[in-house]
Amino acid sequence: MAKRSLLWSLLQGMLSCFIVISTYAKNLPHSRTISSGNYHEAIHRLHAFKASLTRYDSIASTPSYSPSSLPSKGVKNSHVYHVTAYGADPSGNSDSTEALLAAIADAVKGPSEGYLLEGINDLGGVQINLEGGNYMISQPLKLPVVGVGNLMIHGGTIRASNNFPEDSYIIDLSKSSNENSGDNTPSPSYNFEYITLKDLLLDSNFRGGGISVINSLRISIDNCYITHFTTNGILVQSGHETYIRNSFLGQHITAGGDKNERNFSGTAINLQGNDNAVTDVVIFSAAIGIMVSGQANTFSGVHCYNKATGFGGTGIYLKLPGLTQTRIVNSYMDYTSIVAEDPVQLHISSSFFLGDANIVLKSMNGVVNGVSIVDNMFSGQNSGVEIVHLDQSNSPFHQIDQVFVDGNIVRGMKLKTTSAKMSMQGNGTSWSFDFNNILLFPNLIKNVQYSLGSTCCTFLNHALRNVSENRVVIETKEAVNADVFVMVDQSGAN
Repeated sequence: MAKRSLLWSLLQGMLSCFIVISTYAKNLPHSRTISSGNYHEAIHRLHAFKASLTRYDSIASTPSYSPSSLPSKGVKNSHVYHVTAYGADPSGNSDSTEALLAAIADAVKGPSEGYLLEGINDLGGVQINLEGGNYMISQPLKLPVVGVGNLMIHGGTIRASNNFPEDSYIIDLSKSSNENSGDNTPSPSYNFEYITLKDLLLDSNFRGGGISVINSLRISIDNCYITHFTTNGILVQSGHETYIRNSFLGQHITAGGDKNERNFSGTAINLQGNDNAVTDVVIFSAAIGIMVSGQANTFSGVHCYNKATGFGGTGIYLKLPGLTQTRIVNSYMDYTSIVAEDPVQLHISSSFFLGDANIVLKSMNGVVNGVSIVDNMFSGQNSGVEIVHLDQSNSPFHQIDQVFVDGNIVRGMKLKTTSAKMSMQGNGTSWSFDFNNILLFPNLIKNVQYSLGSTCCTFLNHALRNVSENRVVIETKEAVNADVFVMVDQSGAN
């Protein structure tokens, strides 16, 4: 009986294999001669068939096959352009500039799916696939025409060669200088919309920048590593809504404590436009981590240890005097400070400042309005550094309104706040409270509240006698043993 079962199992296996081979044979060309045009397709099917024999679930089934997975630009209806099919060298030994530009040009000329914003041709999600290769280029990668969108470049490494132009960017999303402007077609309001740059390592080879986004809309830079830049790792100029997330930027590859940190230069991210977001980004070397000169930008989960403030570096520099409109939350300033010029509408909260990193409010025209610095943690080295410092070297702040600095946790640094409390117990007719050591602004108290309690049996006459130079004086008509509590505020809030 055991021998019969074994024989029956062998017959079933042979029958299954026959079914698989028969099914596959139906999909092969009838002619015994494989034409040059079908060679790659036939080889791909043979490999798929071979792989299917090793899969448990492939018995008696047709091997899976997708024409779009072939690395050939000749496949019809494919929206994926494999750069090696254009002759790009994935080893990085030879120049791949022309091959990459050819793949980009074909992708841009691909089938249209209508329009995104008016004047922006929807390319339908077309992809330029770098196939995990390492490519060397000698010229910037630019789209040949403006007015296109819904395109992705992803999945590989691009390095600048030794003769790459020093003032250029590896990927340059700007209008091409050789673009035909002689026709009557009106130019779109924005150059590009919904371009995605993902899973890329960009090495500028100390020859320029990484990514340039000029007058574009809804650009996504995701999971990128940008290094060896001399100008900007990422430049965003004009336009709206460039989202930079899950990325790492550094002029020099280091993990901190670099012996040459004093010499770091360049800017990791330079935002010269509005409504952008930087989320979950690490900046590990540069003179300036993020330079901001556009309104309504937001930063969350940013870790800056680019160049210590003690060496002349800045983590985030807000160069928008008079109209800042910036939010910085849940970030980590690691020995690097935040500097804000004449801040108006600035919110910083839930962030951690290490190694005497602090917030500097820099007066340009003496304006500070609508600033909220709350619920942060500061950890310093007991060197007397203020958690919030006023730089009034240009001019003193004289237009101060709605400034809230409160609720911060401080260790090893000097606490500064806009709201303070003090209490005193004693016997006498006058109680004086000096808040200069803790209040942020000099000679500014907008609101005072106090209470005076005494066990004296008579009703006490008392009054607030003086509020000047950040000092408060309470007096009673007669000497009394009393407890006095005073609360002051500089914010001007009702």
